Amino acid sequence: MRAVVHAGNGRVRVDEVADPRLCAPTDAIVRVRRAAVCGTDLHVLAHHEALPRGFVLGHEFAGEVVERGDAVHGHELGDVVLAADYTACGRCWWCRRGDHWQCAERRFFGTGSLFGAPLAGAQAELVRVPFADTTLVGLPDGVDLDAAVLLGDTVATGYAAVRRAGLEPGETVAVLGGGPVGQVTSLVAQACGAGVVVVVEPVAGRREVAAREGALPAAPEDARGVVDGVTDGRGADVVVDAVGGDRGLALALDLVRRRGRVAAVGVPEDTVELPAARAFTEELGVSFAVGDVMRDAEPLLALVRAGTLDPAAVVSDRISLDEVPEAYRSMSERLTLKPLIRL
Repeated sequence: MRAVVHAGNGRVRVDEVADPRLCAPTDAIVRVRRAAVCGTDLHVLAHHEALPRGFVLGHEFAGEVVERGDAVHGHELGDVVLAADYTACGRCWWCRRGDHWQCAERRFFGTGSLFGAPLAGAQAELVRVPFADTTLVGLPDGVDLDAAVLLGDTVATGYAAVRRAGLEPGETVAVLGGGPVGQVTSLVAQACGAGVVVVVEPVAGRREVAAREGALPAAPEDARGVVDGVTDGRGADVVVDAVGGDRGLALALDLVRRRGRVAAVGVPEDTVELPAARAFTEELGVSFAVGDVMRDAEPLLALVRAGTLDPAAVVSDRISLDEVPEAYRSMSERLTLKPLIRL
């Protein structure tokens, strides 16, 4: 089959690789009909020491079940499915709680060994899916593949942030970062009843996307003034950091009101500074969240089917597999927002 693979030194190429095979009775093989290029893919390439040459990339996908193990009972051959971006056993204490990211059997598609045991990715014609009954979600009528492919990571991440922050109807939300996760977080917050949503982003084109989709855009240097203007100077009730690192957390703490909540979904550095004394005095809530469509598929699919949430609004390009290397370059230079791969 053809797939996007790591070509060494942070580069990618399209190559012929062996078709995946069932390795366990709980596995399924999915023929990929949609995949996507994600900021996490760029993050992985920047840490290419965890990514062998020839490793198949990609973790956002939807497609058709074409083979299944004897222990897969939730999906039939021919079923159209979306997938979580990582696997989980579905049976352990963590999974039974809906905390699939904490499962000891977790494997993240297409990211080498950066987040645990490696598992070949989905920017490919076929992909092996461990624990298929848990990892795959059947796609109901009324949900287009272009939207479905984004539910497994981008949308699930935005939703996890909004839920983790305990958003109440009418509250003001500031979203740091106008990349795909930040834009979708804005859409999810609006769908879940937020009042004003401010998207803070340095790139003018991405601010334009945020404004088109119902948010109030702000450049980072103007963010405090914009937030103050819509909150009578209090600060945002909720801030979602979709940037990560010290820079994102520092700005989040600058924008949040006293007794407000910060939820971080951007990949952090190993160590970030937290002004603990201020956090105590102002009773700030600071938390971190990882998306989990295995847990949250039902409300997300309901929002999409109702037309309340349209994740495909952030899609900037629809491309073939051959065009993926150029899409990686464009994303790294912030020239494109969210490329979808149609196979």
